Amino acid sequence: MLKDTIKIAVIDLNNGVPNQGLRCLRDLLKQTGEKRSEVGVVFDFFDARHGGELPDINYDIFISSGGPGSPYDGQGQAWEKNYFNLVDRIYAHNQNGNPQKKYVFFICHSFQMMVRFFGLAEVAERHSESFGIFPVHKTEAGKADPLLQGLADPFYGSDFRNWQVIQPNRPQLKSLGAKILCIEKIRPHVPFERAIMALRVSPEMVGTQFHPESDPASMRWHLHHPEKKDQIIERWGMTKYQQMQRLADNVDAVARTRKAIIPGFIDSAFRALRPTG
Repeated sequence: MLKDTIKIAVIDLNNGVPNQGLRCLRDLLKQTGEKRSEVGVVFDFFDARHGGELPDINYDIFISSGGPGSPYDGQGQAWEKNYFNLVDRIYAHNQNGNPQKKYVFFICHSFQMMVRFFGLAEVAERHSESFGIFPVHKTEAGKADPLLQGLADPFYGSDFRNWQVIQPNRPQLKSLGAKILCIEKIRPHVPFERAIMALRVSPEMVGTQFHPESDPASMRWHLHHPEKKDQIIERWGMTKYQQMQRLADNVDAVARTRKAIIPGFIDSAFRALRPTG
């Protein structure tokens, strides 16, 4: 039976901190509604960390956002327990033979929490902050995954984080059938493991360490924020800052990623939820 209305829940993990990611997601979902005139598209936002809000399981698609701070900040708090309970219920729903699946996309902070929940790898603090637009390299699984079709190898992603996913738990990945889709840029000048940048838990659940919702305007917002600008120049110098500006002004660097990944994820979910749509 075709669904007359597709319900999308955006789970906000920004903890009340001003950001551009939610604006980018809202714009993408508005475009989805305009494109899908044959079906009603409803989307709601839930302030999980700051407001303790979470959707019920009756939504069809869930997008869980990035956010500041440590992916362990919620340990012992009700919101994290409830968040993991929701992820568990969605996963169980999909594994229990239900004909209509539920689809989840995890971004950055949510990606790290998802990895913690499923025990797929180690989530550890980076030696220094990653901030900017960087190349993302596909694995063999990533080259075959429909989520990344149409993107070059490497492609570019907006990356803002002090934490990373490393040391994959191979037995657990194999047990769940999970696949590593991308790893971070090649860094021959430093002796650090390349972090996992995208991972598919199941056909319905996937996530990225980078921000695929990011648009050029959001990157420029970050670069022109006085406090962040001063931090970048102090840490990496004016040359690095100007390089970031040039990448932010290169619309194709992030626009192709923005156009491909989350819209592709949503389109795939729509095709499954409305097979003739």
